[in-house]
Amino acid sequence: MLFKVLSMNKKEHLENLATIKEIMGRSTQFLSLSGLSGILAGIYALLGSFLVYRLIENHNSEYITLESYTFKMILLTASVVLLLSVFTALLLTFRKAKKSNESIWNPVSKRLLFNFLIPLVTGGIFIFLLISNRIYGLIGPVTLIFYGLSCVNASKYTHKDILFLGLSQITLGLLSTAFPGNSLYFWAFGFGVLHIFYGSIMYFKYDRQH
Repeated sequence: MLFKVLSMNKKEHLENLATIKEIMGRSTQFLSLSGLSGILAGIYALLGSFLVYRLIENHNSEYITLESYTFKMILLTASVVLLLSVFTALLLTFRKAKKSNESIWNPVSKRLLFNFLIPLVTGGIFIFLLISNRIYGLIGPVTLIFYGLSCVNASKYTHKDILFLGLSQITLGLLSTAFPGNSLYFWAFGFGVLHIFYGSIMYFKYDRQH
């Protein structure tokens, strides 16, 4: 009888510890990021990459200038992919947070967003300067590297899978710099395939539990 009581007390103690750990984790990490949004963002990126490839393939002259129709369409395609990805991420994250009774806008999510935006905004300004100086060859690698740095910087406030996504993006960005002329392929793999891969991992690890 005494052994049974001790076993029950031990079980309750472990359950209490697990509950405390979960509460502490939620107070320091934003866990409502949706893996499905990563999958969809990857699909958008692959479709956008294909459209950009077709635009470049059908471009009449050797160089693409800022004033050209091709550049404007590439910029439009990139903007649509970005807007769709952001909208999908916000929508699915809000839905997941609601199911988990978690606020989407809290001190942890604010810290996550702040740390994510520091490298991202810096990279955006750097890309603008590259375009202004007509240095187009580095745009693809720079987007991968700074996006990867954003993920690494924000990963301490959410799932650790984001850390590995960021490191993978940085690696691809460096490889893209080492092999100029193939930026579109590296970009498609980074923002397309890797998002689908890590999004799938997060979906099966976290999303399906809710």
